[in-house]
Amino acid sequence: MAEDVAAFIQEHNLDSPILMGHSMGAKVAMTLALQTPDLVHRLIAVDNSPVNAILSRDFARYVRAMKRIDQAKVSKQSEADEMLKEDEQNIGIRQFLLTNMFRDPETKTLKFRIPLDILAKSLDRMGEFPYLPETHRYAKPTLFVRGTTSHYVPDDVIPLIGRFFPRFTLNSIEAGHWVQAEKPNEFKEAVETWIKDQETD
Repeated sequence: MAEDVAAFIQEHNLDSPILMGHSMGAKVAMTLALQTPDLVHRLIAVDNSPVNAILSRDFARYVRAMKRIDQAKVSKQSEADEMLKEDEQNIGIRQFLLTNMFRDPETKTLKFRIPLDILAKSLDRMGEFPYLPETHRYAKPTLFVRGTTSHYVPDDVIPLIGRFFPRFTLNSIEAGHWVQAEKPNEFKEAVETWIKDQETD
């Protein structure tokens, strides 16, 4: 996936992009920054770290729920939300997951645009990280945002983050793994403040 993002940046001639990713997207962003640092002007990694880790069971549960919604051929987002409520009580997280839906022009039903079958088969490997700090470093400014009740960026991994990303800043927000969905205002403020601070340096 990092190669796909690199190809997108090059094909669209994006100059000095700030690359941000959450969860698995954070690992994609970190991987790209480490393997092709010239393509990434700044890096923002949201609630994940550069380590091999076992994914939370929530991910498999969400994929199963989303597949059930696809099979139900719902026509309203409120119907999808009601079904998803069986697996996730937090409305912010549900709304975030449902942003992946689109209306099929042929059937007029709502579907998820992400490849759920591929995700389901790949979950066991999605917690892996391909590099070591001895061989790869990204020396440009980097922001790590973590949820204080999430386990993906624990305190004991912070020194390792510094070895990969020596110019990193850590911002902790009182939230779980879905930081941007649970605390959108705090998340937006943290990111915008950091970007503005980088512009003035």
